[in-house]
Amino acid sequence: MRYQRFVALGDSCTEGLDDPYPGAAVYRGWADIVAHRLAEEDADFRYANLGVRGRRLDQIIVEQIPAAARLNPDLVALFGGGNDIMSGGYSERIVARRVDHAVRALTELAPTVVVFTLSDIADRMPFGWRMGPRIEALNAAIREAAVSYGAVLVDLWPDQAARDSRYFGPDRLHLAGIGHRRLAAHLLSRLGISHDASWLEPLPGVAARPSLMSNVQWVYQQVWPVVRGRIRNRLIGRQPGDGVLPKRPHLLPVTELQPVPGKA
Repeated sequence: MRYQRFVALGDSCTEGLDDPYPGAAVYRGWADIVAHRLAEEDADFRYANLGVRGRRLDQIIVEQIPAAARLNPDLVALFGGGNDIMSGGYSERIVARRVDHAVRALTELAPTVVVFTLSDIADRMPFGWRMGPRIEALNAAIREAAVSYGAVLVDLWPDQAARDSRYFGPDRLHLAGIGHRRLAAHLLSRLGISHDASWLEPLPGVAARPSLMSNVQWVYQQVWPVVRGRIRNRLIGRQPGDGVLPKRPHLLPVTELQPVPGKA
């Protein structure tokens, strides 16, 4: 099947963190990579990216899904839920309802909808295992909604690449460039569209295990600024992502996007 109008929704992963375009203050990410590949199939192909860092599913439902509906997409991809399970006042039932609402709404507005589970973070972060039950509950809700509403599921939980820190940026949470290319390859595979086979090949060698010092630096440089920002936001009533605009709110050709690394 050929797609002409692709709309990506979600949070920072959809926006493309941590995969910056060289020399530009904007991120590329898996959605841009997929758009490049789909544009090869049809000269009339158009792509929009509504993802905003920090957004939860309830915010995506009221902000991004109505915007997507106005674009009349034939392909939609949603990567979200991570901010919901990291938010204060987390409730498994509330998050599951948000997942169900989002997937149902998207399948009502586009013939093909792609959703993603989250990967395991236990091997990348000290005490990451504590988030395991929340991630598994979110993933279960995503799988159930995909089956219920006929969405295409990209299940990242079994992917062993999640255990390799080289696929991730300095915060050990957001994907690095090679991680975004791997995610794009998973999506294209599920759609039955060919892609660069190297994107799914294992990286050579073995990733170094984090040392005590690197873990201390990670907490000081990556974790503490996030915690401090969340505290400040609560004090002033600000939500993560407030004031951040989608990088690509309109359906446009992909000709102005820079080439994907490793692809001629």
